[in-house]
Amino acid sequence: MGDNSSASNSNDERELKEIRNLLWGPSIRLDVFRRWSQGFEFTDIEPSALVQKQGGPCAVIAPVQAFLLKILLMETPGHSFSDLTLDKCKRLLIQALCNILMKCKVTHYRIVTLPEVCTEAKENANEDSEGNIRSTADDEMQREDPNTAHNVQPEHRELSPKEFHERLGVLNFESIEQVEKYYTENFNALSGPYGVLLFMYTVLLTKGIGNVTSELSDTSEPLIHNTYGYGSQGLINLMLTGRAVPHVWDNDQDVGGLKLRGINQQADVGFITLMEQMRYCTVGSFYKNPKNPVWVMGSETHLTVLFSNEKRLVSPETPCETARRVFKSYDPDGNNFIPSALLGDVLSALDLVSDPEYVDIMRKKLDPENLGIILLNAFMDEFFPIDQRSTPDTFDLMHYNGIPGSNLANKVKYRKGTAILLESDLKVMCSSSNHMLTCLQTKWPNIEVNWHDGVPSLN
Repeated sequence: MGDNSSASNSNDERELKEIRNLLWGPSIRLDVFRRWSQGFEFTDIEPSALVQKQGGPCAVIAPVQAFLLKILLMETPGHSFSDLTLDKCKRLLIQALCNILMKCKVTHYRIVTLPEVCTEAKENANEDSEGNIRSTADDEMQREDPNTAHNVQPEHRELSPKEFHERLGVLNFESIEQVEKYYTENFNALSGPYGVLLFMYTVLLTKGIGNVTSELSDTSEPLIHNTYGYGSQGLINLMLTGRAVPHVWDNDQDVGGLKLRGINQQADVGFITLMEQMRYCTVGSFYKNPKNPVWVMGSETHLTVLFSNEKRLVSPETPCETARRVFKSYDPDGNNFIPSALLGDVLSALDLVSDPEYVDIMRKKLDPENLGIILLNAFMDEFFPIDQRSTPDTFDLMHYNGIPGSNLANKVKYRKGTAILLESDLKVMCSSSNHMLTCLQTKWPNIEVNWHDGVPSLN
C-alpha cells in the first residue's frame, strides 16, 4: 500500500515543497494558514451540510459540498435531507472526495497524510483534562454514542506552517476503492484539524505538480491569496474539473497569439459567478450547463452552492436553445441584437446555410431598414419559429452557504426558493444590492425567485 523507497520519499518531499510554494508563495501568513486549518465537519441542524469556520477554504469546501449534493440528488433515489444519518453523510463525503480525485488521477492516487499528529492525538485522547488515563470502556462508549462522537475531535497541538509541512507523509494507492477504504478507516484524517488542507494537497499531488503548472500557464501568483486567503480560479477549476486551467470560458481562446486555457468539456458540477455580470469574465456553456443541476456560485470573495432536484434544468439543449446560446455568444453585452455583419458567422456556427448570396438576402430581410443590426427575436422567428424549451417554467432551487454567520440565526442550513422563468427575453431588472438574482441572471436572464426565508447571502 504505502511506498517506502527512499527515492520515492525524496521525490514526494520535492513535490510537496513545490506544491507548498505554488499554493502559498514564498512565505505563509500565519492567520491565513489558521483560517485554512479545519476539518470536514457537518452541521448539527443540516446533516449533509459542511461548515466553513472562516473565510478562505471555500475553494475546497464548496466544490466538495457540490459533489456531495450531486451524489445525493442524482445517485441516491428516495433520499430525504432530514433522515440522513451521520454514517451516511460520512460515506457521501468520502464518495465526493473520490469523485474529485478520479478527475485528477494521472498514474496513481497519492494521499497526503499527517502521521505524527495522528499518533499524538491518539496518545492525548487517552488522557482526560487532568492527565489521567481514560479507560477503553469510556472510548467504546464515546464511539458508540453518535451524539457525543459527532464533533468530538482528539486534543491536538496547533502546528506552525513549518511544522505542518515537515510532518507530511504520502501513501500511494492504485485504485479508487483503496482510497475509499483508507478514508473510511481513517476518517479522522478528514475530520481532524487539518483535513481540508490534507485533501487539497492530495488533489495537487495526485494531479502532479508538472501537470498543474502547465495547465495554469502563469504561476507568478500563488493559488491562495496571501492576504485574504481565498483560492484562485485555477484551484477552483482543478477541484471541479480535474484541470487547473485559469479561465471559465469554453475551450481555449487565442488572444493576440496567447493561448488562454478554459474548460474543455461539459462539467459534472457547474459554475456561475457574479464576476460575469461585472464583466470580469465570461462563463462558458460547459460550466453553465453541467451534467447535474448543481452549480458552485462565486461572489467577489466567497463560494456557495446552488442546487435543484429538477433534472430538466440540465437536459440536452433543444435546437432553439442552441440557437439562442450561439446568437448570444456574438452579443457579449446582452443587448439581444448583433451587428448585421455577423449574421454569416452565426449561421455558420449553427450549421445553417451560410453562402454569401443567401446571407445577403437574409440580412436584407432581417434588417429591412438597414440599421446595421439584427434582433434576436427576428432571427429566432425566421429560423426557429417553433420555440421548444427543455427547461420548465417553474422549479425549486436550494442554496448552501457554509459560513454560519451568513445564515439565519448563525445556523448552516439549505435555503429554498421557488423560481419562475418569465416569457420575455428582457432581463428582470433587479437592484444592484440583490447579488443572488444578479448572479442567477448570468444563467437564466429572465428568472425571478421567491426565497422562502428571505434572499440568501453569496458572501
